[in-house]
Amino acid sequence: MPFPRALAFLALATFALSAHSAAQGIYQTPQDFLREVFAGDPPEPSKLWIDGKLKPGVRAILEHDLDVLRLRYWGKDGRTAWILEEIGKERPITTGIVIQRGTIERIKVLVFRESRGWEVRYPFFTDQFTGATLVTRDQLDRDIDGISGATLSVRALTKLARLALLLHAHSDFADGKQ
Repeated sequence: MPFPRALAFLALATFALSAHSAAQGIYQTPQDFLREVFAGDPPEPSKLWIDGKLKPGVRAILEHDLDVLRLRYWGKDGRTAWILEEIGKERPITTGIVIQRGTIERIKVLVFRESRGWEVRYPFFTDQFTGATLVTRDQLDRDIDGISGATLSVRALTKLARLALLLHAHSDFADGKQ
C-alpha cells in the first residue's frame, strides 16, 4: 500500500515545516515593546557612544566588537530600555531589556530568526533574569539554567542581559545621574 505511506510522509513533512516556521517570528515589535514599557508614552531615544572606555567591556561580554559607534536607548527616571541583538547560531535574536536601578526588570525576545532554540522566548526561561545584577568581571549575580537544544540561544540572551546592565551603568540614566 504505497499510498498511505506517501500520505504519512506528506503529513510528517508538513508538521516538520510548520514547527520550523512556528519557531521563527516577530513576537512583538520594538515600538510596541517600548510603548508597553513606558505606559504608552516612550521618551525620545538617547544615544550612548561606544568609546574607548566602554569598548573593552563590550568586547569581553560579547566576545566580539559591537560594530557600531553608538547605541540608541530609551530612559526615564533611572530606568532604561534597550533593543539589542546577538547571533544565536546563525541569525540574530532581537531582545528588549529593561534595567531599573542597576537590575534587570524585564527581558523579552522580540524577534527570533533561528530554526532552533525558540524556547528562550518563554517566561519560564526569561524570568530567571529578573532582578539580576552585574558582579565582578561583568558576570551575572546568578546562574542561568540552560535549555536542552537551545544552548546558543541561551548564551546569546545571557550575553545581552550582561551587556544591557553594563550599558545602563554608562548611560545618562544610571543610578544617581537622573
